[in-house]
Amino acid sequence: MFERGAPVRIIGFDPGLTRAGYGIVEERGGRLRSVEHGTLRAAGETPAEQLATLRIRLLEAMERTGPAAMAIERIFFNRNVRTAARTLQASGVAMCVAAERGLPVYEYGPLEVKRAVVGVGDADKKQVMFMIRRILSLSADLTEPDAADALALAVAALHGRPWLTAPAALRGAAR
Repeated sequence: MFERGAPVRIIGFDPGLTRAGYGIVEERGGRLRSVEHGTLRAAGETPAEQLATLRIRLLEAMERTGPAAMAIERIFFNRNVRTAARTLQASGVAMCVAAERGLPVYEYGPLEVKRAVVGVGDADKKQVMFMIRRILSLSADLTEPDAADALALAVAALHGRPWLTAPAALRGAAR
């Protein structure tokens, strides 16, 4: 599926336990367009139930849109250990869903994404959202920061094209 010149769809995923952003971006003939984006809200009383809900909703989005790879935010640790742990759990669920579907997963740090989208690593959220609207020619404002971050991850992956330098076995693994 990763042939030079062929259209490529990437799902960007911004992990979170109670809400996670996703955005599917397609590159066709050098042009990028948003296929679908939104925020997945994980219902449930326990973290296990929330992770199960997140898995189901992410799988549904992937089945609707057929991405060939996943770009996910590389988790960095902050002062709030509980938040970091929950975010890592959500990230693990997303990676598992991608692996179950045979999709390669590419991780990007926030600075890498900002550089790819805005051109500088110290851009703020408003700048990223503005550039995502411009790059993807979105007519409506992006009101969900999680979805904007996910679209930015997908755009970063499409700009970097990591699959072109991946081993041949990996390039042929996407479905």
